[in-house]
Amino acid sequence: MFVDQAKIFIESGRGGSGCVSFRREKFVPKGGPDGGDGGKGGSVIFVANDSLRSLLDFQKKKHFKANRGEHGRGANCNGKNGTDIKIKVPVGTMVFDENSGELLADFVKNKQKVVIAKGGRGGRGNAKYKTSTKQAPRNWQVGELGEARNIRLELKVIADVGLVGFPNAGKSTFLSKVSAARPKIADYPFTTLQPNLGIVKYRDFSSFAIADIPGLIEGAHRGKGLGYQFLRHIERTRVLLFLVDPNSEEPYKDYLTLQDELKLFDSKLLLKPHLIALSKCDTQVDSVLQKLIDEFQKPVFIISSVTGEGIPTLLDELWKVVNISN
Repeated sequence: MFVDQAKIFIESGRGGSGCVSFRREKFVPKGGPDGGDGGKGGSVIFVANDSLRSLLDFQKKKHFKANRGEHGRGANCNGKNGTDIKIKVPVGTMVFDENSGELLADFVKNKQKVVIAKGGRGGRGNAKYKTSTKQAPRNWQVGELGEARNIRLELKVIADVGLVGFPNAGKSTFLSKVSAARPKIADYPFTTLQPNLGIVKYRDFSSFAIADIPGLIEGAHRGKGLGYQFLRHIERTRVLLFLVDPNSEEPYKDYLTLQDELKLFDSKLLLKPHLIALSKCDTQVDSVLQKLIDEFQKPVFIISSVTGEGIPTLLDELWKVVNISN
């Protein structure tokens, strides 16, 4: 199950309190202060992990609390620091403070770490209050409270190329043809209910990532169909590939509608470089395909994910555009 939003509660540990103690040994009846400091509370740290693909784990566990620091002890023994909590999230996760809406972290690379809730400082023991004029202080400090936050997690798939098209336009079939990804494929709309990521092996030693975004429909920017739920994943891609079904009643109008939906969701999406491909070319005669190409009045790739026709040429161009846009 793919989950790309979650809400959780996190709390860092409180710092341990300082200690009031005096050295008492044989022949030293009135030793000086030796109260140790309290330990620092544990922090809540988020870590990006590229082996994760969803926020599903946060459906089961929603509360995370780090350990508090230990109190200081006599003989100048400081308390032990509380243990940090490390929360793993997929690469592409954005962390927001639910109350203020502030973006706290944006995880764009593997193993990236960010402290989201810092542990409280430990309090000072009375040994720290000793001065030349105050030899037996009884002052001590309470440990500082930890931070508590309501957190909203939002996952946006990161890929070099994003596939954009209406339901049943052949996006999943294309992805399965050019990569090792195996999305669900069937001859009916909305087969894909979650973004799928595939790695395309290009030539001998190169590769790039393609994301199959669930099909859009007119009105997607308003949440119609599956649109708004997945449109945000397109924001992370460098290049867009519009896949258009030549068997549609008006293929060119479909392309314009897709562009309008992206514009209405976020006009910046249309600033991304994009390519257009007519899929399923094995189902149409050449004369019909040529007529469609003329209607677009711009470069259009003709491909078939069944026969493989046109795909090497398209991948060459995608590779070129992806590298230019880096």
